[in-house]
This record gives sequence, structure tokens and C-alpha cells, in this order.
Amino acid sequence: MDSWVRFNAQSQAKERVIRAAQYACTLLGYTLQKGDAAAEIRRTVSQLEAHMSLTRNVLRLCLTISHLNRAMYFACDNVLWAGKTGLISKLDQKKWSQRSFRYYLFALILNLTRDVYELHLLMECEARYRATKTPLSPCPSTTHPSDDLSATPAAVAVPVMSAWMRRKLHLLVTVLYSNPPLLLDLLKNSCDIFIPLDRLGIYPTGTGFVGACGLASSVLSILTMVHPWLKLKP
Repeated sequence: MDSWVRFNAQSQAKERVIRAAQYACTLLGYTLQKGDAAAEIRRTVSQLEAHMSLTRNVLRLCLTISHLNRAMYFACDNVLWAGKTGLISKLDQKKWSQRSFRYYLFALILNLTRDVYELHLLMECEARYRATKTPLSPCPSTTHPSDDLSATPAAVAVPVMSAWMRRKLHLLVTVLYSNPPLLLDLLKNSCDIFIPLDRLGIYPTGTGFVGACGLASSVLSILTMVHPWLKLKP
């Protein structure tokens, strides 16, 4: 189960799985065509193949945009360094600094979106796994019918919502505990995003908070370098 969770947390792994499913549909469509299967079945398989291809394209686009924005951030940062060292004279350092942090912010937003999406998928997978392991059992109500009639909707909704929140929180903790690479990547990106938000003036947090976030992010990055298995595979 843990191996599947780690495999499922990789965007490239998902792309490979979808690619395999796409070509399986291609092979299945060819087999059905040779076997004179019903036109409706062949059409369904063909539509499924097209859907798999579109999904692969979306995944590759997200990965490309994320890498491109990070590359643009480093390019702008190098131009800014050249201006500070005098290699490029009369460089508007403030303009290039703002441009660099905008690319950095966009890349972090994409990374966080990916992390949240991966977390959502893993939570759904874990919920389905628990549903298959836990048989449904009758749970008789201990309240009297007259109590149910007199209870207000708010009084009924609050315990239900509280129980739902506890289940979701427990599911979240379980998934993150069983997937340290995703947890570290989520923490690192969450720390990093405050840096461009502060530098761009979108959400000023102060030098001390930015320094603490940068330090925490750096420690987490070093940790993934010391232990490569903790690095989330793209």
C-alpha cells in the first residue's frame, strides 16, 4: 500500500499510467475492430482513448509550465546578479527583481496546486480503501422519536459536521504520515510562497517572518538532498 501511495504521488508516474491505459485502449479498439464487435463498443473505446490522450496533454502542460516559470525565475535572477556586479550597466534592478519574484510566485502556486491535487487524490484513494475494509454495520438511533421532532436543524447539523471534520482530519493526517515526500514538499512550498508575496507587496509579512520561512524551506530542501527518497518526484 505504501509503495502504491508513493508511486501515485508522482505526476510523471500518473502520466505513465495514463499512457499505458491510452495504448491499451488503442490495442483493444484494434482487437474489437478485427473481431467485428458492435460499433457502439468501438466508439466508446475510441472516446476513452481520446480522453486519456487529453488527460496526458494536460498533465504534461502543467509540468512544462511549472518548469518554465522556475527557469524564467532563475534567468531573471541571473540578469539581476549581472546588474548588481556591473556586468550589465544601467539595469533597472527593481524592475527585474519584481519580474523575478512574479515568475517565482507563479511557479510556487503551480507547485502548491499540484501538491493539493495529489493530496486530494490520495485522500480519495485512502477513503475507498477504508470503505472496502470496514463493512457497514447498522447503527440504531438512541434518541426517542419525539426528541428527533423537537431537535432544531442546527442542533442536528453541528454533531454531523463535527464528526465529518474529524474523519477528514484523521484521513488527512494518515495520508500525510504515510507519504513524507508529499508532506515535505507541501511544507516547503507553503514556506516559500510567503517570500514572493512579501517582496511583491501582495501580502507583507515582515523581514523576520520571511527569514524564518526561508530558513525552514532551506532546511527541508537540505533534508531532501541528504535523503533523496524524501524528494517528491515530479
